[in-house]
Amino acid sequence: MIVRTLAEAEKTDRRVTSETWESTRLLLKDDQMGFSFHITTIYAGTTTEMWYRNHLEAVYCISGEGEIESIADGKVYPIAPGTIYGLDKHDKHILRAKTELKLACAFNPPVTGQEVHDETGAYPADPDANAA
Repeated sequence: MIVRTLAEAEKTDRRVTSETWESTRLLLKDDQMGFSFHITTIYAGTTTEMWYRNHLEAVYCISGEGEIESIADGKVYPIAPGTIYGLDKHDKHILRAKTELKLACAFNPPVTGQEVHDETGAYPADPDANAA
């Protein structure tokens, strides 16, 4: 059984920060759950372009307001508490935070811990994924 608190994890290297967000990774690849689980804060007034070409992601909004835009078709969807979105096709997207957004995120395959977005907006592929 794995038991952790967000407050404890925020004081470790599980907390990763970037220019527009910070993310505390509560479950990682080494936890062997088959996915990773993060609590992510998107800073108010920021815009972040992302493309998880190596991962599928599900995101649930805990608090705040913003919007997500699909780059493929230009559709814009509001994000508010209680909203979930799934990037089931490795969707390129733009996330805009009107206020600070607090999000619960699950990634498949799981991330290893210190990933940040590369120049394309993606997390790198797990180098061990094809080794076996």
